[in-house]
Amino acid sequence: MSEQETVLPAGFETSATPHRITPNTWLEQRFQLTARGTSARQETLAGLTTFLAMVYSVFVVPAMLGKAGFDTSSVFIAVCLTSAFGSLLMGLWANLPIAVGCAISLTAFTAFDLVLGQGLSPAVALGAIFLMGLIFTAISVTGVRTWILRNLPAGIAHGTGIGIGLFLLLIAANEVGLVVKNPGPGLPVSLGALNAMPALLSILGLAAIFGLERRRVPGGILLVILALSAVGLIWDPAVTFKGLFALPSFGGEHSLIGTMDVGGALSAVVIPSVLALVMTAVFDATGTIRAVAGQAGQLDKDGQIINGGRALTADSVSSIVSAGLGGAPAAAYIESAAGTAAGGKTGLTATIVGLGFLALIFLSPLAALVPAYATAPALMYVGLLMLGSVRKLHLDDTVDTMAGMVCAVFIVLTCNIVTGIMLGFTTLVIGRVFAGEWRKLNVGTLAIAVALAVFYLGGWAI
Repeated sequence: MSEQETVLPAGFETSATPHRITPNTWLEQRFQLTARGTSARQETLAGLTTFLAMVYSVFVVPAMLGKAGFDTSSVFIAVCLTSAFGSLLMGLWANLPIAVGCAISLTAFTAFDLVLGQGLSPAVALGAIFLMGLIFTAISVTGVRTWILRNLPAGIAHGTGIGIGLFLLLIAANEVGLVVKNPGPGLPVSLGALNAMPALLSILGLAAIFGLERRRVPGGILLVILALSAVGLIWDPAVTFKGLFALPSFGGEHSLIGTMDVGGALSAVVIPSVLALVMTAVFDATGTIRAVAGQAGQLDKDGQIINGGRALTADSVSSIVSAGLGGAPAAAYIESAAGTAAGGKTGLTATIVGLGFLALIFLSPLAALVPAYATAPALMYVGLLMLGSVRKLHLDDTVDTMAGMVCAVFIVLTCNIVTGIMLGFTTLVIGRVFAGEWRKLNVGTLAIAVALAVFYLGGWAI
């Protein structure tokens, strides 16, 4: 071997020019693929899986805000750009497989409480979202969210993951009519139309995912999504091909880009709603990031999120951007767990999602080819996987374990992640006191429990 020859690590490639960086080299250096036990192909499949699992947001968010007087075409563009920005920032900066998009729960609050409920104009509502984003970002960059994570008791941390898993199961099952609201007396939910096409295909797809994942078929989840979409295109009249490309419309004279009224949002009437948005986003998105990062194996030896500070800042900054574009508050999407279940471990997964939303601006007709029953099996499978956090509970510490289970159960019973976390903290603190174990409580846990209790008892919860 000559003195000029160099031995490169496996996975690196060179061209005729010794110092030229090839695509494989750049991906390896940027995302640490080999170190995290993954590959560009696996990350791409995971990114496509996450994208297909959350692409419904480009239809749901404009529909909700449209009822409140927002221009739907402009909101569609805002959702695409916000999701692209947040996911690319999360992927390229934080290097985590967590996608960001306009949060459905916070969108509903914006449309039905701020605008339709309180009578605010869309511009003032966007101003409120901007203020929420500023406060949210300040909480993130100053380390308050990291402090919350570090003071999250083990039981509640694992219970949040379990609860979100159950929540995903309920969301997916309800979306395809497998589980529906009970119209009569008795329990609040009941079995839906089991013999209907959406329910049948969802169960079939879930079983197929079980088999493909057992056989370790690469991209098994994505294959099921594509197969069910093809079935829908052939036999479902609601799934129609409307072309490949469509030029984006920014709403013209009705565009809300840059029209946020921050001054109008700085009123005594609106500020409590801004704080409610912040409080919900802090615990909802923080719990989601913790759960998805854990699912992807991106926790350090102390159980903290790798690049957690950057991850927590990425989704909060996205809300500021979304307000400027005319969209809804942004947050990490729990559907990211579909990608981690498909093998996503690095920011390349989130980067693929971001690029997908950029392309969607011009490929909007294709998004309608992915029906709910095509993505529901992926969400159900992810929900089932997240129930595995039960084995991480410290069963010898019954107070911690029971508080975690309270958190998990009430996330799904109330369909609200923050409510579950609040009840988990409250029962943990009170349980420790009655067990004579108050010395196991730290100031951080007590402060969070009190803040959440006051937030709910004051009637500010969303």
